[in-house]
Amino acid sequence: MAEALPLRIALPDGGSVSALLVAPAHPAACYVFAHGAGAGMQHPFMVAVAGGLAQRGIATLRFQFPFMEQGSRRPDRPDVAQAAVRAAAGEAAQRLPGVPLFAGGKSFGGRMSSQAQAVAPLPQVRGLVFFGFPLHAAGKPSRERATHLAQVGVPMLFLQGTRDALADLPLVHEATQALGERATLHVVDGADHAFHVLVRSGRTDPQVLEELVEAAASWMQDVRPQR
Repeated sequence: MAEALPLRIALPDGGSVSALLVAPAHPAACYVFAHGAGAGMQHPFMVAVAGGLAQRGIATLRFQFPFMEQGSRRPDRPDVAQAAVRAAAGEAAQRLPGVPLFAGGKSFGGRMSSQAQAVAPLPQVRGLVFFGFPLHAAGKPSRERATHLAQVGVPMLFLQGTRDALADLPLVHEATQALGERATLHVVDGADHAFHVLVRSGRTDPQVLEELVEAAASWMQDVRPQR
């Protein structure tokens, strides 16, 4: 597997955040991969997805949100997080010229990426991939967090577990159906928000990870030539 190249990404406020670029030789695409609210870019899930995509010829640029870089447990304001996503996408475009770009992330990172795209298109990004889009707070089913997706003009892939406490599946179906052809929903049977499965499901977490990575890679390959 390609080694992770440490980077610094400059932010509009004059600060910077750390990042890791994993780029196989001649990548077919690059995924700007934002972490969730509870763990940074070195979380085992993030590392495993990056490794699995690299094996399939897709580069990843993982980066820290400012709050995580500073060691805070309180996520950044949306405008701050969106600025970090935009800066990371710009860095990926500069580092890998001509390589089709995608953005998104795990939970909070995916939502901040979609909000950034809704405000103004991210540099050269052709689509968004969400690993567990957090449609609502736990125990409070709602589609309110999906409202901004109507302003996203690029294709979107939603990878959602059937046991996700932050994404009631019927509401996820409603939200994605409302987006029409722009949205693709891939349902992972038995998985929770972290994509863990119960032992009695007959499946293992590594098997689920393989499913996720294969679905994401195949979708990016399909979307890549459309623009």
